[in-house]
Order: sequence, then structure tokens, then C-alpha cells
Amino acid sequence: MVARGASALSLPDDWPAHPDPILALNQMGSFDWDLDSGLFHMDAQAHEVFDVRPEEYDGRPESLHLRVPPAEGRRLDSLVSQAIKDGSENYGAYFRLRRRDGTLRWTHTQGYIRRDETGRPRRIIGIVRDATRELNEYAARRDQTAWNLAARRERTNVVQLITAALANARTVQDVIDVLKDTHGVTHLGATSLVMGLVEAGRIRLVAEGPEGSFVPGTLVTRIDEQYPMSEVVRTLGPRFIESPEEFAESYPILWPHITDLDITSAAYLPLIVQARPIGAIGLLYGDRRGFTSEERNLLVALGSSIAQSLQRAMFYEQEKDLASGLQQAMLPRTIPSVRGADVAVRYRSASLGRDIGGDWYDLIPLPGGRVGAVIGDVQGHDTHAAAVMGQLRIVLRAYAAEGHTPATVMARASVFLHELDTDRFATCLYAEADLATGVVQVVRAGHIDPLIRAPDGSCRRAGVQGGLPLGLSAEFGRLAYPVGTIELDPGHTLILCTDGLVEQPGADLDDGMQVLTALVASGPQDVWKLADLLIDVAEERGGDDDVALLLLRRRGADAPQSGGRLQQHVAPGDPEALAQARHMIRAAVRAWGAADRSDEVELVADELITNALMHTEGAAVVTLRVVSDTDRRLRVEVEDCSSALPRRREAGESGVSGRGLLLVDLLTDVWGVEARGGGKCVWCEFVVPERD
Repeated sequence: MVARGASALSLPDDWPAHPDPILALNQMGSFDWDLDSGLFHMDAQAHEVFDVRPEEYDGRPESLHLRVPPAEGRRLDSLVSQAIKDGSENYGAYFRLRRRDGTLRWTHTQGYIRRDETGRPRRIIGIVRDATRELNEYAARRDQTAWNLAARRERTNVVQLITAALANARTVQDVIDVLKDTHGVTHLGATSLVMGLVEAGRIRLVAEGPEGSFVPGTLVTRIDEQYPMSEVVRTLGPRFIESPEEFAESYPILWPHITDLDITSAAYLPLIVQARPIGAIGLLYGDRRGFTSEERNLLVALGSSIAQSLQRAMFYEQEKDLASGLQQAMLPRTIPSVRGADVAVRYRSASLGRDIGGDWYDLIPLPGGRVGAVIGDVQGHDTHAAAVMGQLRIVLRAYAAEGHTPATVMARASVFLHELDTDRFATCLYAEADLATGVVQVVRAGHIDPLIRAPDGSCRRAGVQGGLPLGLSAEFGRLAYPVGTIELDPGHTLILCTDGLVEQPGADLDDGMQVLTALVASGPQDVWKLADLLIDVAEERGGDDDVALLLLRRRGADAPQSGGRLQQHVAPGDPEALAQARHMIRAAVRAWGAADRSDEVELVADELITNALMHTEGAAVVTLRVVSDTDRRLRVEVEDCSSALPRRREAGESGVSGRGLLLVDLLTDVWGVEARGGGKCVWCEFVVPERD
């Protein structure tokens, strides 16, 4: 029951201390919802309507969930979000509240959306009032005069109200809840109802009468048995039982079990869709006998409306099961264990039946103690998005396993999506982590930034320069994805998620990222418990978007351990910085127990630094660390701002140049080159004995 057309509302300057007297006179409460801060302020009458005491309420709309049933809350959230998105100035709706004593009360709200000069919604002010008495007026007239012209109109209105409520039912249980509600079918005078669905030639009971009225053996019955629901399914016609005597005579097996219910009459209606019975419903009466022809016509019309709603609900559930099954089949069945890291993944499907999203996560073991972490979101909310997601996940995994750099993996995936027979694009983030060194190379294709959480609980947003989403970058010829570098120390956690965890109605993305950062900082250190917390928050918030989540925590115990890390910045033409770097190398080699290889380390490090300064236009950054895995190694890294790879050259006649890479290859145990942002890192390792 949704109404539109609420007039503009103004609140007094001294509100809420002194509410509008006209509203107070009509027992209407008022509220002021600040969309920027999220605070929902109410006056005293509104507190009374929601049955919350001022000292219990903290100003957050979420605190009212105790009073608003989940289904009603989701319906209200959807209504308000739609009104904000389509530019409406106002909205109105009836919804139910559960008071302290457990009773449900109907409530009516009207809200006026105030926007700034740019059209962005900033506030919603409105009223709330108890509408139970208004809606109970239909049930107040049950005497004999109710069957005159006014009664006919009333019953017609009740059927219309029930039909309108059924239009919002998405599941079979939603249909049952609407019908069994105190403002549902009982307004037609019935004291209770039963309902069964046809399944494989049998009738399965899905809604029984009053508590304690279940008849043993009737949970599943055959269509040829002597029960009223079986009869109407067989004959496709209604069955009106006008007296207890008629009930006992017609159904001697059932009647002895329900005599204590004081049933005086009953109406059983077949639920027919496209000439096929899908179930039956029974309305039981305790204070009347017989049915007029008009009453019978109204009930038959009601049965048709219920049947249509049930069919939609059944299709919805079937499509949701199909879509969810497809989506789950596209996601990795298991996440491989990774040496040196704790990994937690979570997934939450949106509550829109077939309207599933294309969110996904993946973890890809790579050679050399590295691992690739993927998070992504295909545009759209349907089975096609899920199918595209599955294909993208496979090709990303294949490109990464082939040994391509992160930027190349992303570029090739973009080309694949562009050439695929689809008009969808996808946001994605690929992070390749070297668990031995803690270096994480990140490529971002239109996706939100990752978060880094430290062991002390602090959390920060790791800003990474990004490129266009997959598919679009190929279409516009912008496939050169920048690569960002993150240092993941032992105990630090890398957090990747899709925007369903961040976006909130009425808030921009940056605000959502700040909220998420604060939530992660206050959460448990354990990655699995933290993942549970984040997905629980997403579940409570609801929303129409899926949420994918991947947490990777670098362990400090059995992961390759650092014996300390030293770093020196060497600028071109700065002999003092170069001398300091050489001194740092010499001191570190001796302090870390590698004196027997000190000459080799110093010579190779000096050669790499010199090459970086000579053949690039910028500075060099020298990093030394000790890592231990199967053996203990001293690692030297030299970063520069050039993406050009080093190459071996023939030595000149003087023999003073051209031997750099030859020396590196001869003196080191292993060496290589990695892309780092807009430049590269040349690294090498020396096996050194364990320290005493």
C-alpha cells in the first residue's frame, strides 16, 4: 500500500522540543532525516508511534529495525531509494510495526525530499501516524447489516487491498504472510485459513490453521483422497460448506480432528493458472452459516488473485535458485591454501531473485611463493552477467598462470571481454603478492581501492592509480594499465571487495569507503571473523547488489621472514647518497652474517645502482632485506623510473663497460626484473648461511 502526493512539510524552528501543534492534535509524529549524516531525528509523538523511548534511541535508522519487521523494512528502503533516484519530491506508504508486547500495528508515513541546488537529496522530513484504527474499520462491521451495499463495497475494497499487498509478495512465504496477517483474509470474516500446493500429483500443506489444528497425515495427501482441498483440485471448482453438519457428512475423515475449532462454515477455492491447478486454499469461519451468491463471486475472484501471486512467487523462487546455482557454479568451489598467508573469502547474493550480479573473487597460486588475488564485478544484474563473470574469471586465471605481468593480465582480459559477444563491461582489481618479500603489485580497472589493515588494528585506503574498466579500455585503445606497489608486512591484511559493501543510499563512494575503513579498524584481527563481520553488515543493510569479499593476511610465523629491511634513496649527481648506499650495503652484509659473500654482494649492488643512474633519468631506490624460506637469502632490490628492461651488451674495447649483467648473472644465485608502477625493479638474491 503505497501512496504518492504528500504535500511539502515544514517543521517549527524549535522542533522537536515544540512540535507542530496541528500534527500533535492529530496524533501525528514528525521526523527529520539528515541524508548526509544518516541521523534520523524524531519528536516525542514519533517516538510514541514507534514505541521507543528517547533514551533507547541513538538517532540511527538501523536502531528502529527492532520495531520494523525485515520484510517491511526492505519494502520501505526500496520505496525511499526509488523516490530519491527518480527525482520525486515526496512519497507515502503504509507499513507494519511490532510493538513491545509483540502486536503488529499499521503505520502510515509521508516524506518530503529536500534537495540542494544541484538536485542532490540532503534531507527528508515527514510524518508518521498509527493507521491501525483506520484499517481496522473494515473488520468492525460484521453484523447482519454488513451484507448491504456498504458491505459489498467494503468487501470489494478488502479484496483490492489484499490484491495490492500480494503484488509485493516475492516468495510463497510472502503470499502466506499477507493472507494470514490480521489485516488480510480475516477481514472477509474468516477465522483462519489453510493452503496446499500441488507437487508431483500430491498436495503439500504449506499453511495450516490456528496453532494446534494440524491434522496428522495431512501434510502430504493424494488428490484422490476425501479431503476438501483434494476435491477442489480434482474438480477445478470451489466448494462452499455452509454448516458443521454438512462438513461432518461430506468429510468424515477430516471432521473429527477439527471439531474443537468451532467451525460453522468453510470455503475451499482451487488456485488455477492457465487452466492448471497449482494448489488450493481453505477459509474457515466460526460465526456464520451459508454464503450469498455475491460472497461466492468475491471469494472466487480472490482465489484467482491468490493463484496469480503464487505463480509469480513460485517462478521467482525457481529463477532465484537457478540464478544462484549458476552464480555459485561460476565462483571457485574451493580456495587453495597458500603458504605464508591466511585467506578468507565471502559472498552475499542480492535479494532480487534472478537479478543476481556478476561479482566474483579468485585466488591464483603462482610460482616462486607468489599468489594472485582477484576481485571484480560485471555490469548488470542477471544471469548473463553471471555467465560473463565466469568466463572472465577463467581467462584471468589462465593469463596469470601463464606468467604474464599484472598489467598484461588485465590488458588481455580487457581485450577478451571486448571481443566477447556482449555489451557488458567489468570493473576488476588484480593484486599479485610476493609473500617472501611482501611486495604486492596492484592493477585496478575501474574498481574501488583496496584496504590495508595493520596488526595494531589501524586501517587505511591504499590509493592505486587505475585504468578504464575491462572491455572499455580495449574499446578506447587505452590498454596500458598502471601498476601500483604496496608493501604488505607480516601481520598486515589486504582487503579486496566489490562496491556492494561500500555503496549506501544517500551517500557517495568516498563516504562509504570511510565507513568501511572504520568498520575494518574496529573489527577482529582474525581474517575469518573479520570477513564474517563484514558480510553480516552487508546482510543487515540489505540492498540490491551482490557483495564479494577477499581478505589476505601475510603471516609472520611460517611465511618467509624478513631479518630487517634497509632502504636508501640515491639521486643522480649525489655522490654523498651513493657513498651512503655503499656504506649501508657493506654494514648490512656483515651484520646479517654474510661476510663470506660480502665482496660479491657489494660488487653486484654497486653495478645495479650505477646502471640505474646511468641508463635512466631519475633516482634509484636501493632496498636490502634477508628472507628465509627453504634457505636463507640476502635480497638486493634496485628500483628506477624507467620501464625499459636491462639488456646484455658486448664489452667495449677498453673493457670498462658492457659486463654489468654478466657479473650479475655470474655472482648471484638468482636474479630477475619486476614491473613497479611506471618503472621497474631489478633484484637479485644470495644464499647465505643461517645466523648463530
